[in-house]
Amino acid sequence: MTFSAETPSRPRVAILGASGKMGRPAVEAVESAADLELVAQLGSSDPLETILEAGATHVLDLTVPDASPQNVAFAVEHGLHVVVGTSGWSDDRRAVLSRQLDSHPQVGVLIAPNFSVGSVLASAFAAQAARYFESVEIVEMHHPDKVDAPSGTAVRTAGLIAASRAEAGLGSSPDATTHDPDGARGALVDGVRVHAVRLRGLVAHQEVMLGGPGEQLVIRHDAFDRGAYMPGVLLGLRTVASRPGLTYGLDGYLDLG
Repeated sequence: MTFSAETPSRPRVAILGASGKMGRPAVEAVESAADLELVAQLGSSDPLETILEAGATHVLDLTVPDASPQNVAFAVEHGLHVVVGTSGWSDDRRAVLSRQLDSHPQVGVLIAPNFSVGSVLASAFAAQAARYFESVEIVEMHHPDKVDAPSGTAVRTAGLIAASRAEAGLGSSPDATTHDPDGARGALVDGVRVHAVRLRGLVAHQEVMLGGPGEQLVIRHDAFDRGAYMPGVLLGLRTVASRPGLTYGLDGYLDLG
């Protein structure tokens, strides 16, 4: 059974990973939104066909990296719009999805490394600033239950910074390190150093440190609980049907010039 990608006046939402740390507040947020209807809550053992039986028009994927591509492919194949908050969407995985979307031109998919509007703005500001500073590094700090490192937000931020610096004709930050057997200098993501901290008591935090002769600029964002992500989740669900194809990053739905 295939549903049309045309959006009803009140999108009908199925949440995958509904019992997870992001899923639980997402369920509350969608239920509280007068212009959205929550029609299905799925866990890892529930068949994806439940989405179709519930009559969903939109899918919110908040699962795990190994399951997310299959979930999204299923939704797209059945003409459903998808908002993804699961990490692990590499360039290769996005390329496969883009090819699938070519056969479903009316379907919209948003993959958001971060749903926090504040975090998205901080990354955008850092990318703008990075073209004016000689050095830039990222420190991302999360709770120790997080399974991936660097975080999807840090990878996205590094990519934006690298693109901005390349456009400005800048190379990599200066670094005289020649001996680092234990990886103390952190990961190199698109030419930008990223350091990952995992510490009990943290939720989600990121600092972008920019340095030039005689000065330093630090752009920091802190999320103290997962409620910070819900406005972005709702924005994604409300917008995705009007943006056919693949959008990577919530900044694609914001007017950032």
